[in-house]
Amino acid sequence: MTETIDSERRDSAVAPAEHLRRSMAAVRLSFTWLGVRKTLSPQQRDQAADSFGAEGKFLSAGKKLLDTSHPAFKAVTAVKGRAAAFWKGISLPYPEPGLRLLRQSDIGPFDQRMEQFRAELAEAVAKLDEHYDELRAAARERLGDLYCAADYPTTLVGLFAIEHEFPAVDPPDYLRRLQPELYRQEADRVRARFQEAVRLAEQAFTEELAKLVDHLSERLQGDVDGKPKVFRDSAVTNLTEFFARFQSLSVGSDEQLEELVARARDVMQGIAPQQLREDQSTRQQVARQISAVQASLDQLMVDRPRRNLIRRPR
Repeated sequence: MTETIDSERRDSAVAPAEHLRRSMAAVRLSFTWLGVRKTLSPQQRDQAADSFGAEGKFLSAGKKLLDTSHPAFKAVTAVKGRAAAFWKGISLPYPEPGLRLLRQSDIGPFDQRMEQFRAELAEAVAKLDEHYDELRAAARERLGDLYCAADYPTTLVGLFAIEHEFPAVDPPDYLRRLQPELYRQEADRVRARFQEAVRLAEQAFTEELAKLVDHLSERLQGDVDGKPKVFRDSAVTNLTEFFARFQSLSVGSDEQLEELVARARDVMQGIAPQQLREDQSTRQQVARQISAVQASLDQLMVDRPRRNLIRRPR
């Protein structure tokens, strides 16, 4: 009887993993980015150490080449942030650094959006380059004797890039013919990684939902100086966006999590931020219901380590 139960548990963990392997593609997003910090030369480091009566070899020091708080530089950095956020928002984690899992049906839209980000980046870099002389002049003034013209390229165009690729994660088929045993080992390793990907997805969704619910609950309860706490629209809209992403990406591997997401969605159904600010009875009702979801989430997160031990493949 015990063996049957253990077998069912392993099957329930493998099925979502196999679904991920068949329906998802691994995607890597990478950035080429201008470095704006540089380590001081040994001579400069020794000179800096002397001012503190220290030995240069025990001192680590660097200089900032450009002012990254300049609006034109911040615009370039913002494109990078939006691209990374889009990549993470449309995909699931994978237990290999730099890789995430994207639905195969989303490959086309993802590729198009990355092309848009590349165009936005090129435009932002071109505008930054227009301010490059100004930025170098400011650096020369601020760095003093530490300024070195050789640290600065002639132009910033071409020094920033966004790239993506879809690397294969399954073992190559030729390995099956040439080294069957090695192929089997690699196939086992890939299956284990996708089982881990399922666990990582569950964990990421649970933690994100808990964070969003905790924030909304905290904003709805209590008051400040006798007035209800003020909260931004994002306290509600972020939850709505989470529900849509969960529906799109969930692999259906955790019934408890599915139930809690459904409960939270029901609580927030038809609720607008302004309604929570103006209607006290609605505010209290939502606060009470979302607190119940919050308590269940807290319990799920306590129980999850034990569940992971049960489901972890042997």
